[in-house]
Amino acid sequence: MAITTAASRLGTSAFSDSSPVELRPNWTQGDAQVVIRAVYRQVLGNDHIMASERLVGPESLLCQGYLSVREFVRAVAKSELYKTKFLYPHFQTRTIELNLKHLLGRAPYDESEVIEHLDLYQNKGFEADIDSYIDSAEYEANFGDSTVPYYRGFSTQTGQKTVGFPRMFKLYRGYANSDRSQLGGKDSRLAGELALNAASAVVSPSGGNDGWAYKESKRNVTPTRMLGGSVPFHSSGRIYRVEVAGMSLPRYPKVRRSSQAFLVPYEQLSNKLQQINKLGGKVASITLA
Repeated sequence: MAITTAASRLGTSAFSDSSPVELRPNWTQGDAQVVIRAVYRQVLGNDHIMASERLVGPESLLCQGYLSVREFVRAVAKSELYKTKFLYPHFQTRTIELNLKHLLGRAPYDESEVIEHLDLYQNKGFEADIDSYIDSAEYEANFGDSTVPYYRGFSTQTGQKTVGFPRMFKLYRGYANSDRSQLGGKDSRLAGELALNAASAVVSPSGGNDGWAYKESKRNVTPTRMLGGSVPFHSSGRIYRVEVAGMSLPRYPKVRRSSQAFLVPYEQLSNKLQQINKLGGKVASITLA
């Protein structure tokens, strides 16, 4: 069953239409290779891995039955390969976002959770922080020793906070995308929202909905004038902030797109939405300014 009625457009059907990968009793070497590929894909954020980068020792131990799936996940997450891709290049809050995504299959629920992992990393080190995910009751309840972690943040389940669903779309940008090739680069995706305890708008991955995806400006500056600067603040009614993705500006070719935010008075909201539609834009969110 699809996660949502729009699963195909949101890019989540690759997970809703497939079962978790598990190394069951009486497994074969073929089963072990499927698990190894699934662990690399999940823990390394769908990033490409070359043959020379593979963890030959832990792979061999798993295939011989000396390592459980959980311990193989631990070996990959603590490896120099993982550190090179997700620890060394990033600020620690971004690394924690990715650790939660890779190892628990979800987004951070609140800022206190990030602070807890920051403290653990500072006081006991990166490997102790990795152990805190894999040895947690949450990991045990959802994956145990035999199941490869998967993105469970897209579905409703016991113990899962609803706010995690829209936040997952800030971390996940499509099945063909990797965590090192996203438009947001090395920056944290959720730091601002976690600090404000705010929920995210669900923005489908790049490549879906004709390739549109809203991305805020780096400084996240709210306009100081309404309607993109054409009207000063003098409306007596409500003012709305409209975030628009995929605008095809008249002076640019169709392949050139931009994301913009507008402040629009209520009485002009309908006209503005019609204008956005004519320019091929997609409204990512409408909120009170």
